[in-house]
Amino acid sequence: MQCKVTHFAWIPVSKSRQLIVILGDQLSHNLAALKAGDPTRDIILMAEVAQEATYVRHHKKKIAFVFACMRHFAEELRAAGWQVNYTTYTDPNNTGSVTGEVSRAVQAHNPQTVIITEPGEWRLTQAIAGWQSQLEIPVTVLSDDRFLCSHQEFANWAEGRKSLTMEYFYREMRAKTGLLMTGGKPEGGKWNYDAANRKPPKSGLHYPGPKRFESDAITAEVLDLVAAQFGGHFGDLTPFWFAATAAQAEQALEHFITHSLPHFGDCQDAMITDERFMFHSILALYLNIGLLDARQICARAESAWASGHAPLNAVEGFIRQIIGWREYVRGIYWLKMPAYADVNFFGHDRALPEFYWTGETEMNCLHQAISQTKTEAYAHHIQRLMVTGNFAMLIGVEPKQIHEWYLAVYADAYEWVEMPNTIGMSQFADGGLLGSKPYAASGNYINKMSNYCAGCRYQVKLKTGPEACPFNALYWDFLDRNRPKLKNNHRLGQVYRTWDRMSQAKQEEYRHSAAQFLAALS
Repeated sequence: MQCKVTHFAWIPVSKSRQLIVILGDQLSHNLAALKAGDPTRDIILMAEVAQEATYVRHHKKKIAFVFACMRHFAEELRAAGWQVNYTTYTDPNNTGSVTGEVSRAVQAHNPQTVIITEPGEWRLTQAIAGWQSQLEIPVTVLSDDRFLCSHQEFANWAEGRKSLTMEYFYREMRAKTGLLMTGGKPEGGKWNYDAANRKPPKSGLHYPGPKRFESDAITAEVLDLVAAQFGGHFGDLTPFWFAATAAQAEQALEHFITHSLPHFGDCQDAMITDERFMFHSILALYLNIGLLDARQICARAESAWASGHAPLNAVEGFIRQIIGWREYVRGIYWLKMPAYADVNFFGHDRALPEFYWTGETEMNCLHQAISQTKTEAYAHHIQRLMVTGNFAMLIGVEPKQIHEWYLAVYADAYEWVEMPNTIGMSQFADGGLLGSKPYAASGNYINKMSNYCAGCRYQVKLKTGPEACPFNALYWDFLDRNRPKLKNNHRLGQVYRTWDRMSQAKQEEYRHSAAQFLAALS
């Protein structure tokens, strides 16, 4: 793809009815704020600002992805007739914050009003709440209708429920959208085919991986910028292969539908050494930044099932991740913020181990997941949940620290989607609001769902001692020390009965092995 380098600059405008602010994860041509605007009169503001790039130390590849997509989107808006004021990161007049750039644009262009689509993160919502008094002009915040479920709709669904079980929310989203539904009933007679999607890794399969794209001149300029300005941030900047436009993201979608969706269901929980992508879509980064639309993705997957290209268990599992889980965690986030950021059910206070930033650990499963994250700014959901997340919970990492790590290191991570997944599902720090039990597991689970253990210096079959897989003792130690808080959890009854049947000597071996490992870790 040939594309000339564009040096973005402020455009003098004598009159503008509205200043339309577009944030870095709102790169959709059907954005509510754009639909409310008029390209013949209004002006668009986009800005690369330090506050957004550094409030956690984002992966270099993530920053490059966002900036490259923003610059391409600005060009598309200009081509569509919009007047776009775009602040680059190195602009000497850049104030370093969204609020500062909006204030500067208001002073320069004297608009009658500012309009913005609601942001995805609480801290930006709080900042925007102060704009009207600060700017002394009206500020209109529009609902983000790219999502299927509004904040109020989710609050109405949650009101009065003893348990906010995702499965029941998902069924309402299926009924609302009509996806995989006939006559008000789910296709195949079941809502959920997850039981068919937990197979261990198979040998002999070809994993096509995601579609890769060459960097054009705009992206190359961004890569130079990130290398110069964010060299100390986590992660590898190159090779950089992400899509940067909606057209490219649609190609990535078609690539997934054609090559990976037919096998997605069977192996979606499996992990294989040096196989970074398996049959996963790697579309969340395009969906969450706005290049793809949730309805578009799900309709395309449903069509693949209807045509016989992909089986029902794969398509249902994929669609559930989007209209079920993604919409659900967004609802939880907005329902429970800001207090949700500080919940800590277990009272964990351990610092995040340094090897989360380097991948340098003898535990092969953690080495694989973290090294892949460092290289790709990506790991799939089981690597996140049952390897890095499981380990952090078992050793007692402070929830906010592991939350901020996930937010920083993954290119698809924005707080509204990452925080509930980490604090609620991965760490059980909300005490069971989101998940019915802690996702704690010993080395046996990792051995079953991966081939990582074969390449590890620890022995997964050994339960205790210096040569044993640390997950084994850590698992029982976690359950033992947290028994006062978990003893009434109905899903853990059998687990605690197993613990109680062990001899006191065996229990003490587990405690001792865990204590030795944790002491060495500290």
